[in-house]
This record gives sequence, structure tokens and C-alpha cells, in this order.
Amino acid sequence: MSAILELSTAVRTRRSDMGLTQTALAKLSGLSRATVNQVENGTIHDLSLTRAAKLLDNLGLSLTVTSPRPKSHPHTRAKSSALNIAARTASVSYRVSVTADQLREVLTTDCLSTDLMPHVYTFLEEAPVSLLASVVEELHLEKGVERTQVWKKMRELARRLKSSRELWR
Repeated sequence: MSAILELSTAVRTRRSDMGLTQTALAKLSGLSRATVNQVENGTIHDLSLTRAAKLLDNLGLSLTVTSPRPKSHPHTRAKSSALNIAARTASVSYRVSVTADQLREVLTTDCLSTDLMPHVYTFLEEAPVSLLASVVEELHLEKGVERTQVWKKMRELARRLKSSRELWR
């Protein structure tokens, strides 16, 4: 698959999963809606790396150049799971920490206890979009929850908790 087709598919799929319109993504990325449309349709003629990176960053995606000599990393899934990282991110300012299991429950059910509201707010307000996307992917793979449902749940929680983050508007 060519790079432009990979970019096109990734942008269209993630934007759709997140429940964003082309106009909303364009606004977040500082691009025109026409540019986003051209990227999604694979008809863009000239998209700088800076503009592409900005667009992808707002979707929690990134440009990746594969190394000609890949490095091997020890696999420490338990400590580096997206939900564990998200729980640590959500707990950084609080004496009592939220666990990955608690965050998983909040994002897959209608249960949000009052004591977890500050943690969930912090997660939705401050976590990088790439971490939000990794959590969505982990829940999809682990629990079979549709990606669109997790993004919808995060958007609902953000509105309920009165998040000021542009992503959730």
C-alpha cells in the first residue's frame, strides 16, 4: 500500500472512530476542511511533514520511519499497558491513585463514582491523544468493545465532567 493511501485510510478511520467531522478535525489541526478531505480521499498533492504530523497528532497517530536495524526491546506489557499508563497519568496530582481496572470499568460501563471523577477528568483533559487512542485500542482488543463506542464514552464523560479540551467539543 502506498504511503498516501495508508495515511488516507488511517486519518479517515481514526477521525470516524473518534466521532469527529472533517471540519472539527481541520479546526483542531489548523488546516482547511478541504485539505482534510483531500488527505482522506488520497488526492492531496502536497502535504508537508509538519502539516501531516499536526493532523496525525490530533488523531493520536504519528508518522513513523522504520529503522533499517530494528532494536529489540524487552516486552513488559503489564507495566506499559495503555491503561496502566493512563491510570498513572490520571493519578499524578492525587494522593489516592486510580487503577487500570477502575479506569477500564469507567470507560466500558456507566459506572463513575464521585471519588474517581477528578481522575477521569484529568485523564480526559491532559492525556495526549496518542494515549487516549492507545487506551481505545487496548479496550477493543482486550474486551472486544467497538472503538467508536469507547471514543463516544470518553466524549460523554468529558461533557459530563465539563472538560474544556477542544477535542471533546
